[in-house]
Amino acid sequence: MEERKLSDDFTQGSIGGKLLKFMIPVLGALILQAMYGAVDLLVVGQFGTSAGISAVSTGSNIINLVTFVIAGLTMGVTVLISRFLGEGATEKIGKVIGGAIAFFMALTVFMMLLLLIFAPGLAGWLNAPEEAFDLTVTYVRICGAGLVFVVAYNVISGIFRGLGNSRLPLIFVAIACVVNIGGDLLFVAVFHMNVAGAALATILAQFVSVVISLIIIRRQRLPFSVTRQDIGFHPEIKTFLKLGFPIALQDFLVNISFLILCAIVNGISLEASSGYGIAQKVTAFVMLIPSSLMQSMSAFVAQNVGAGKEDRAKKAMVTGMAAGACIGVFIFALSFFRGDVPSALFTTDPKYIARSAEYLKGFSPEAILTCLVFSYIGYFNGHGKTMPVMIQGISSSFLVRVPLSYLFSIQPGANLVTIGLAVPITSVYGILFFTVCYLMFQKKEQRS
Repeated sequence: MEERKLSDDFTQGSIGGKLLKFMIPVLGALILQAMYGAVDLLVVGQFGTSAGISAVSTGSNIINLVTFVIAGLTMGVTVLISRFLGEGATEKIGKVIGGAIAFFMALTVFMMLLLLIFAPGLAGWLNAPEEAFDLTVTYVRICGAGLVFVVAYNVISGIFRGLGNSRLPLIFVAIACVVNIGGDLLFVAVFHMNVAGAALATILAQFVSVVISLIIIRRQRLPFSVTRQDIGFHPEIKTFLKLGFPIALQDFLVNISFLILCAIVNGISLEASSGYGIAQKVTAFVMLIPSSLMQSMSAFVAQNVGAGKEDRAKKAMVTGMAAGACIGVFIFALSFFRGDVPSALFTTDPKYIARSAEYLKGFSPEAILTCLVFSYIGYFNGHGKTMPVMIQGISSSFLVRVPLSYLFSIQPGANLVTIGLAVPITSVYGILFFTVCYLMFQKKEQRS
């Protein structure tokens, strides 16, 4: 019974109740994670410089790209652990975790070197405004140097979500958030370190969170064991990479498309760049409901697939769509009619607030539409069918979002409302794509 406290059984009981119970801590953790960049931007906006706002915005887009790739790869670990838990094969979990430790250690070293060496090139590629160029490079390099702690958090959280435990990841990120807020105020408001202070606060927060999480884990009684012999490059790595790589590639290319969008907006003006950067921090919060749905759905569906309960997996997807869309209506209304209210939290400059509100107005339908898309993604991820997810992500980004954003940006009198509208239009394509894939998958299942 003590072991079961650290994992949850999704194969029986109320679908809505179980999904909600698991999703709330996931949502809480994502809210706190989103506050990292938001607090950095807020404190720099209040106590730093105007160029610092653009630098944090552009630099955090680069760091987020790396973070999303890591999160996508760890989703493979989450799904595999959930499947083994559903099958009752907990003895296989140790090898999965040992392989994950070895793989992500090697990946971290590679990505750290990439960010440290190529930070100026990345800032240039994103068309960072001249006034903010050096500050952007500084932010990327400092965050890149501390990437090991970002990776460690994501791997630890992915393991526990695979066990059906979303409470411990929430505790870990809550610790980091508190440290980050304190660090931002100390380094930026007191020591006036501007962008460098914001980056240092972020890395310090991740370091403290990982150290404390390891202390907490050592005191828990887990439903699996990991030995030194488990840590290495085992065949299990190939298995979770087969699940996680398409997700990571999809996340990577989707974020590349958003970086291209950032470069398009940066080329307009510093005012547009800063306004768009503020809007991106607001949209990060808007996307939390669908993101938490997707992560929860993946673990929920994987466990039921492992237990042979396909009907329950389908019902979970529909339940997630309905619940997410209902909440999304309220977020849509706020973003469409009063986007200036959340934007004003990050700056007092009325021009930047107005530009941010413009983007949010066009973006606002995404609050509803993306809940449907991400519920589909969670369903397919949970089945280990990550190839449709990757194809949809790539095609929607480079056949719809980027071309539309560019087309809207070169129109006479172009504004951020029309550029923001490219995002929900892309989600309409995603819904149609996944609906076709789902119907084809169901036909295939009925024949087999």
